[in-house]
Amino acid sequence: MTYCVGILVQDGLVMIADTRTNAGVDNIATFRKLHVFEAANDRVIALATAGNLSVSQSVLSLLGDGLEDPETGELTTLMTVSSMFKAAQLIGRAIRRVYEVDGAEMEKRGTTFDVMVLLGGQIGKGPMRLYQIYSAGNAIEATQDTPFLQIGEPKYGKPILDRAISYDVGLVEALKLGLISMDSTLKSNLGVGLPIDIMVAKRDALKTGLSYRIQEDEPYFRDLRDRWSAALRAAHQAIPHPPYIDETF
Repeated sequence: MTYCVGILVQDGLVMIADTRTNAGVDNIATFRKLHVFEAANDRVIALATAGNLSVSQSVLSLLGDGLEDPETGELTTLMTVSSMFKAAQLIGRAIRRVYEVDGAEMEKRGTTFDVMVLLGGQIGKGPMRLYQIYSAGNAIEATQDTPFLQIGEPKYGKPILDRAISYDVGLVEALKLGLISMDSTLKSNLGVGLPIDIMVAKRDALKTGLSYRIQEDEPYFRDLRDRWSAALRAAHQAIPHPPYIDETF
């Protein structure tokens, strides 16, 4: 299991991903799931993956090698596509190509063909965009009404984002809320674990503003966890008791 979240606000993009993979309680490993592709003054693209590790690695390898453009016959990569929409289409094609090669055999052996991708970034003068791409290769896009997308294990971190994230939230606040969302997931699901990779990009900068890995002993994240727990305790204690509680309680 994993947890990755992308948040697209007015000022830019936040992408956060854990690094834990597990195939049972005695087979836990660390793999990077957040990958950045950028060329100065041209594009910045972040890609986070969840699902079967072998499938996601095969998709990444195909994207690195390139796929033939069905119209021109030329090899296309994330570094050559002309828009974020075409980047989402390219990843969808890569997923379907991997399924054509491995999907039937995986299913015959009882293994689910499972991969999901978060794709965020900006190319040239085009808009900054955020997509969620499914195992079938189809995609949905984040909007101003729903400015965040999640893959992997979303349910523990989603309530935080539902209550606090909006399109006009500042970029630093979006990062902080994303980290609280990640902490809530870490607290409740052993399949999600540190280290955590972060990528932040300002709109129209066409470069990564922050690329950072949070390790087990990172002071800020430990302080954030403690402060959030204390704030929750203080908040529920400050709420009046239900008026229908009998005095005997």
